[in-house]
Amino acid sequence: MLIYNVTVNVEDSIHLKWLDWMQKTHIPEVLATGKFLEATMSRVMVEEELGGITYSVQYKAKDRTTLDAYYKEDADGLRKKTLKNFGNSLVAFRTELEVISIEKVPIKSATNYLFSYGTLLDEEIQKMVFSRVLKGSKDQLKAHSVSPEKVGGLYPTIQKSGNAEDKVNGSVFIVSEEEMHLVDSYEGEAYLRKEVILESGIKAWVYLGKMK
Repeated sequence: MLIYNVTVNVEDSIHLKWLDWMQKTHIPEVLATGKFLEATMSRVMVEEELGGITYSVQYKAKDRTTLDAYYKEDADGLRKKTLKNFGNSLVAFRTELEVISIEKVPIKSATNYLFSYGTLLDEEIQKMVFSRVLKGSKDQLKAHSVSPEKVGGLYPTIQKSGNAEDKVNGSVFIVSEEEMHLVDSYEGEAYLRKEVILESGIKAWVYLGKMK
């Protein structure tokens, strides 16, 4: 996993306007490219000799290929929008960080079953969400099918079907209660968590898209 870090020093006169634009417009547009898993915005706690306020925005990319695709397909257009809105009132520089490991407090015993059929099957995303690679087993969810409509136009979801023979293939993992809360945050408001019975007879949690 790679972190694309953008450090920006913003003039005091436009600081609040820029901050609002970043949170409501720019960062959502960067994430909408589908190239990043998440974004973290932080204020750098340092007094700048030349004035202004400094921020760091860290975007997590799955791998080098995905980050290079962002550079090629999206970065130039998004930077031009920034220049159009704020011109020379800010200075930005960019760095890349390679994630070597993530250490967290040991989790409590795993007692929840989680059925995944989409992005959480990817080991790099598992590392990002859980700080570990999950060990699971293949399973199926019957009477459900993959929806032709994707959440945000990018992410797969499933729907209950009227055909008992329909099935969705995936894997079932055992995770802790704390980790289920991490998944809640990862899936966000676009998904809802539902308990289902899998083909194996296991009662597991699955995330369904809140489709309009």
